[in-house]
Amino acid sequence: MKTNRLGRTDLLVSRICLGTMTFGEQNTEAEAHGQLDYALERGINFIDTAEMYPVPPSAATQGSTERFIGSWLKKSGKRDRVVLATKAAGPNANQTWIRGGRHNLDAKNIHAAVDASLQRLQTDYIDLYQLHWPSRNVPIFGANQFEPKKERNGVPIEDTLGALDALVRAGKIRHVGVSNESPWGVCEYVKQSETKGLPRIATIQNLYNLTARAFETTLLDEVCFREEVSLLAYSPLAFGQLSAKYIDDPAARGRLTIYPPTWSPRYLRPMVIEATREYAALARANGLTPAQMAIAWCCTRWFVASTIVGATNLDQLKENIDAEGIELSLEVVKAIDAIHARFTNPGQ
Repeated sequence: MKTNRLGRTDLLVSRICLGTMTFGEQNTEAEAHGQLDYALERGINFIDTAEMYPVPPSAATQGSTERFIGSWLKKSGKRDRVVLATKAAGPNANQTWIRGGRHNLDAKNIHAAVDASLQRLQTDYIDLYQLHWPSRNVPIFGANQFEPKKERNGVPIEDTLGALDALVRAGKIRHVGVSNESPWGVCEYVKQSETKGLPRIATIQNLYNLTARAFETTLLDEVCFREEVSLLAYSPLAFGQLSAKYIDDPAARGRLTIYPPTWSPRYLRPMVIEATREYAALARANGLTPAQMAIAWCCTRWFVASTIVGATNLDQLKENIDAEGIELSLEVVKAIDAIHARFTNPGQ
């Protein structure tokens, strides 16, 4: 499998990253270990998780994903073969089970989050430590319009980087990244790191798929290119919608039918469904499965360092990994862009 370098770091990661947010909810510990074993056999060396996982988040399951990965690392003895990434939760008063719902990105919380993750993961260092969402007011998770009236007292980025710097110096984390960030946020993180001598973000983990291409339209791709910040694309299948399994069978078992629609309503929008029909027809007309085309498209975008895929069984995981080796023809890419012009970012 091809690899890419993350930002200015020495981390070389596979173009497919194993996403793990189903571990502990849709997948048992044994199933999680099976996925991890298979992923490494297929050349994946990059694993992404978060202290909040699995999803949907709940007090009963929080931390299970990291614990499952930790038990696999201990059993397999393969810590030195993987680039391990996890994330600290941003502020969310509804998630009271994470540090009392006051889990902002200040020094106290970040140090507590890292120590807890290290314990669950059964390792003494994290290769890439990411901030799951910003401390400040930013439209994310389906919200697309900035609203000044929602302003809150966020932790200054300089303070957050200072806390991360202490953890880098302590050897607990190697490199840092952000997630669900904006162009302003990336620029501010880079500015603060360069002017204050603090850790420089290497990555941004943002939503990117055929129905959600705001990374391009907000010029975040230009910002990341010029500042050498690598994109880790998450949700390439739009919670399974772009696999077309719900088009083929609206009652198909999966995240969009198991859990309440309030968790991911954007992928149930009529325009997302219509766009999916067209993408699926295009894929099948070219001898591909809809999932293969969606993931192959992400993998071959020039600004995507790694595409994060998740699965609930090994057949799905094999299909997703196989997509990395598919090179889409210019005609298929042009046809994708034509569909995108008619259905522009309905899943953003």
